[in-house]
Amino acid sequence: MVSSKDRAWDEIFRQLKIHSHDFSVEPFHVTAKEIKQICSIFSETGEREPRIICYQAQRKDRPQLFIDKGLFLLPTRNGHYSIIERTSYCDGYIDIPEIVSEPIEYSSKLKFILRSSEIGNSEMQHVDKASALGLIDHFCDSGPSFLTIRGRKYTPEFSFSVGKHPIHTKSVQTEVDAGYEGKWHIALIEAKNTKVKDILIRQLYYPYRQWGIHTGKDVLVLLFEFKDEMFHFWQFEFTNPNDYMSINLVKSAKYSII
Repeated sequence: MVSSKDRAWDEIFRQLKIHSHDFSVEPFHVTAKEIKQICSIFSETGEREPRIICYQAQRKDRPQLFIDKGLFLLPTRNGHYSIIERTSYCDGYIDIPEIVSEPIEYSSKLKFILRSSEIGNSEMQHVDKASALGLIDHFCDSGPSFLTIRGRKYTPEFSFSVGKHPIHTKSVQTEVDAGYEGKWHIALIEAKNTKVKDILIRQLYYPYRQWGIHTGKDVLVLLFEFKDEMFHFWQFEFTNPNDYMSINLVKSAKYSII
């Protein structure tokens, strides 16, 4: 079944002649203004709105053209995007492996039960509870930290590489679910409320570069998920801060509270 996103990108590729572009030479650059103009012929919001058309947070969100051609999308400025070809070792996304180790039984440092954290089922309430219980500091093992970062901000100017291609970016909006600052480190959390199999590396990489530049501190990149009444953590690192594809899993753990 052809989706509204597929119809939009089929038209974008046709009008901008992207099918004939050689991605091995360089990425293809497209703007939200161009997308909006091209897709004005459609009636549905999902076929007209650049924000929706360009949403590719997981592999499953990509339109069929991107899957067939081995492409992924990165924002480079507010309203500017680069369509980039995957490399032989990375397609722009990182797999989130199942944590198969036994749960760590963790004794809460609190002297009472957080009743309010039991109301609802949001990402933020689970992150806040994990912080209050001391789980984040325990997992990071980098000393005490304090909540100092949350919400949307724009990146400073920086450059990096994707394979052999240099990418320059400035003023891209990022959203950090929670960031904790310690004496020597920043722990950034990307929180998920439902099981995800993979994630666009950009969601981890841009905040990593952003807060490293802003603070000069060591940045720990964490993915967090609450499921099956347990707190799941993954820590990733970039072995080369200037290489988008150099992401590795450092460690993972799941906690049960006793």
